Amino acid sequence: MITRDLIELIQKRINDKKVIILLGPRQVGKTTLLKQHFSSQNTLWLNGDDSDTRNQLSNQTTTWLKQTIAKHDRVIIDEAQRIENIGLTLKIIHDNIPEVKVIATGSSSFELANKINEPLTGRKWEFNLWPISTGEMIKHHSLLEETRLLDHRLVYGWYPDVINNAGDEKEILNTLSDSYLYKDILTWENIKKPQKLELLVQALAFQIGQQVSYNELGQITGLDNQTVEKYISLLERAFIVFRLPSLSRNLRNELKKSRKVYFYDVGIRNAVIKNWNPVSLRQDVGSLWENFLIVERLKYKAYNSIYSNDYFWRTNAQQEIDFIEDYDGVLHAFEFKWNEKKKGRFSKSFTQAYPDHELLTVNKKNYLEFIQRA
Repeated sequence: MITRDLIELIQKRINDKKVIILLGPRQVGKTTLLKQHFSSQNTLWLNGDDSDTRNQLSNQTTTWLKQTIAKHDRVIIDEAQRIENIGLTLKIIHDNIPEVKVIATGSSSFELANKINEPLTGRKWEFNLWPISTGEMIKHHSLLEETRLLDHRLVYGWYPDVINNAGDEKEILNTLSDSYLYKDILTWENIKKPQKLELLVQALAFQIGQQVSYNELGQITGLDNQTVEKYISLLERAFIVFRLPSLSRNLRNELKKSRKVYFYDVGIRNAVIKNWNPVSLRQDVGSLWENFLIVERLKYKAYNSIYSNDYFWRTNAQQEIDFIEDYDGVLHAFEFKWNEKKKGRFSKSFTQAYPDHELLTVNKKNYLEFIQRA
């Protein structure tokens, strides 16, 4: 059984009165995590995918809720984003049945967050569960084993089913990428041309590590710029991709409104473009390495309460830095190199414009130092 690092943060909050909201992609292990640690006999489990549960929880009175859940110490509502008025229901439970601890999970932040933010202001803790991390796997077996599997991870990623079912990686990832991850978007956003959405995801998969142009993506997919931006936002809030903005403060020729798009899991990215080639045969290994490192760093920061503003940096003269973290008044700049013999080049324009900085080239020898920086 793989122990998830997030459980430590959840357990710190399990005995107070606030509602816990657990967000993350479908099939990332939210339900498994909760069942491993909170499956006592006095826990009531409800599932928003069940139509009866949705109907019962959509518009309920305090009296009905008390009769239904007050005898339990804890209530866990899975896939809560599918329940209408779930924010108001959670508020009623929090305010009127404070002896019951509520945990709600969701696989799409755009629906669940929209429904809970206002009703639950000051009443909730919110956590994100990512695909399994490098650190979690090192704890599960060993650093030596995980180092041996690095090339494999860059192709097949970190979804729990993928890791736990060796030999079936392609079938599992194909199932996820073909339909399952889009379920919430197609259900809630009434997208009339889902094939356009899939074309957009494919285009983004081919452009990881590159600046994306909404205009160019629109030409590829047949969508206008506003729709491209809307769809990327939906994909982001459904935990399929995320955007990294450009840093622009001091130099006139810095790109000011540029962005890069990465995937939450490199296995899903490879499934989208149906590229299962081993690392040794891939032309895109540098982009995969960059996506992998940034995601692993974000996982580590999320589970260790490390907060920073994150960017990439580029100028009109094509000077570029892969990844920058801004915290404690210092810009921490990183260049990612798959080839250990290559050294990152940090522009003098950057170092002179931002004198408070730290520079590090990240490769296969020191990547754990980067991921697990305090």
